[in-house]
Amino acid sequence: MWVDFILRICLILTLIYLAWVDFHRFLIPNRFTYPMIVFGLIFNSFSPLAWCDAYLAWLGAIFGYSLLWIINQLYKQIRSQHGLGMGDAKLLAAFGAWLGIHSALWILALAALSGTIGGLLWLKYQKLPPSHPFPFGPFLAFAGIIQILWSSPLVHSLI
Repeated sequence: MWVDFILRICLILTLIYLAWVDFHRFLIPNRFTYPMIVFGLIFNSFSPLAWCDAYLAWLGAIFGYSLLWIINQLYKQIRSQHGLGMGDAKLLAAFGAWLGIHSALWILALAALSGTIGGLLWLKYQKLPPSHPFPFGPFLAFAGIIQILWSSPLVHSLI
């Protein structure tokens, strides 16, 4: 139980840091996302404490990255510029690696909803046009933290 709790806290602290960096620099560093993907896949493939089945972790990592990569490519074809950074795709892949494909899809849905609302409010507050970019990583991190907490055995024991 303690190992699970410590892993979740470490992931949450990492996500808070990544959200802060992305908010200020429009960048999610690979030196964090690559290890998150690798350790999530190793953890769920070999640990007796796995948070999801290994095949769901692998599908989550592959699908998480691929989906945002495809969306970015489609956006680039239409608008002739990138719509997402690939750090966002790697972060979603990390969520898939740790929590599985189902959780990655919920995280993306919640991040898209909160990102739409939060992004529009942020642009309005900053007096920027709707076409101005804003970081998506903080919204992915927010949604991921909710899913990490929601799937915790500690939370389930309190409910």
